[in-house]
Amino acid sequence: MDTNAIGLDIGGANLKLATARGTAKSRSFALWKHPEKLAAELRDFAGDFEPDVPIGVTMTGELCDCFRTKREGVRHIVKATEEAFRGRSIRYWTTDGQFVDAEAGCEQPIKVAAANWHAQATFVGRFAPQGFALLMDMGSTTFDIVPVRNGVPVPVCKTDAQRLVTGELLYFGCRRTPLAALLKDACAELFSTVHDVHVLAGRSPEEPHNTDTADGRPMTREYAWERVARMLGFDREMPHADAVVTRACDTVMAVQKQRWTQAVTRVQSLRNDRATTVLVSGSGAFVTREWVAEMTPTPQVIQLSETLGELVSHAACAYAVAVLRAEHLR
Repeated sequence: MDTNAIGLDIGGANLKLATARGTAKSRSFALWKHPEKLAAELRDFAGDFEPDVPIGVTMTGELCDCFRTKREGVRHIVKATEEAFRGRSIRYWTTDGQFVDAEAGCEQPIKVAAANWHAQATFVGRFAPQGFALLMDMGSTTFDIVPVRNGVPVPVCKTDAQRLVTGELLYFGCRRTPLAALLKDACAELFSTVHDVHVLAGRSPEEPHNTDTADGRPMTREYAWERVARMLGFDREMPHADAVVTRACDTVMAVQKQRWTQAVTRVQSLRNDRATTVLVSGSGAFVTREWVAEMTPTPQVIQLSETLGELVSHAACAYAVAVLRAEHLR
């Protein structure tokens, strides 16, 4: 692509950045803990990239509980972005499928809020130009299921509140989801997350230097086991603990899959169609691929990690908004 642009996906737990030319990176940033540091974090995050290219922005960080309303969150993120990149050409993606400037974005925050799924579906629809398809993006926190027809996103609705009802948005992911949200007979505490389950099952590698866990200890099999056991009131010195942990991990995966299956059925029913193609992306693509393989009839699967590369696939929304911004400039 001759024209370059930077795409930013500003979430509550992660910042993702990509260029239209195909470079990408991600960084953990707890926006809900340090909203006042967002501008400085964005400046540092984008410091290695060209200083004069235009920027496209999408966000979900406005959902953080440090903001009382989406309007407050959108305005804070817009203000921080404008401060971080003062003098640059910055535009914000909306669920209307167009870019707006900072003033317009603050005036219509509901259209700017959580519009990243729409930007991604608008971009990846070109990989499924014919027929009915589903974009499935599993991130660390949420799972988007976006219907696409003839390359164009055709969501039943556009806000998070509505999408949760239709099944187009599931509030679980591959890392941050508390096990208390998935296990009935468990402590209602943030003792463990689904990331622990994937590490124990061997689906995700250990991350000894990652202490962004429920108890602040490293993401290793040893500590993951202890976190899951604690959810059930067990520890290493108690009999049958291994069996209890194994059963809990199996239950977590079964519950997520059941909710996903129900959501896919509902989304297809609302569009009165069955997907012949599924576009898979996000950091939880390894889970999605397993589930899609069991769909009947089995759809064609397009893995964005193969089409775009692993890093870009993990930052797919940022890459999408970068490409759309670059194309908008032509």
